[in-house]
Amino acid sequence: MPTFTAPDGTELTYHVSGSLPGSGAPLLCLPGGPMQDSAYLGDLGGLAAHRQVIRLDLRGTGASAVPDDPSSYRCDRLVEDVEALRAHLGLDTVDLLGHSAGANLAALYVTRHAERVRRLVLVTPGTAAVALDTAPEERLAAARLRSAEPWFGPAYAALEEVTAGRGTAESFQAVAPFFHGSWDEAARERHAESGRQRNGEAAGVYGSEGAFQPEATRAVFAEFGRPVLVVAGEGDANTPVPTAGAYAELFPKAGLAVLDGGGHFPWHDDAKWFTETVDAFLG
Repeated sequence: MPTFTAPDGTELTYHVSGSLPGSGAPLLCLPGGPMQDSAYLGDLGGLAAHRQVIRLDLRGTGASAVPDDPSSYRCDRLVEDVEALRAHLGLDTVDLLGHSAGANLAALYVTRHAERVRRLVLVTPGTAAVALDTAPEERLAAARLRSAEPWFGPAYAALEEVTAGRGTAESFQAVAPFFHGSWDEAARERHAESGRQRNGEAAGVYGSEGAFQPEATRAVFAEFGRPVLVVAGEGDANTPVPTAGAYAELFPKAGLAVLDGGGHFPWHDDAKWFTETVDAFLG
């Protein structure tokens, strides 16, 4: 696996799949979790058949080294790891994709290095970096699309507790089906694996005090004239469609693509739709 050195000396790993098409830019992918091994992204439903996909293992995750300074897990401090990878690859610009909490890191990278981003893809994005709040009813409305499922009753009751601010460890686990377009055996296995792939210590630092400056980020977004695509899943209770739409509106040149019946991981729910949508956007 190829590696490079972060500015503080931490050795970081990245993964390359697919080939570079024509004169297109590579797609640099930032995982969510937060602080989850990038392996869960895989080849993004086969996108690597159309694009060169580069996955970064954030420090302390996957095959990347654990840093000497745990405070360097904070999202704003990870930005220069992404920039170091771009420089290591010898690229003037990249197409950048951030999934879930990884969209916060992508947002901060754009804030600091907008000239290095050719196109931006935000997949079911986390919104802490831009301070977008999701109304509880929006999450519940997305969840109710699954009301015919046999597991719906207990999961919905747990989601009501979570959205009311009374969530427990048990209720947060119980709402897992609302993150997936289909709560089948494969989805259950992916959910279980995500817990093993995540660096809990790093996740606790990722969004800690000082990580985000939403007003400054929004100001940069308002002037960011390059194309942006926000991808949402119709049934995703984590990033409901209204939240994803509000995110897209922060940019002057952004589009919103919604997968019918999709969840928080749309490349698993409809790989063909996802790869065609993202590939067409990247051009």
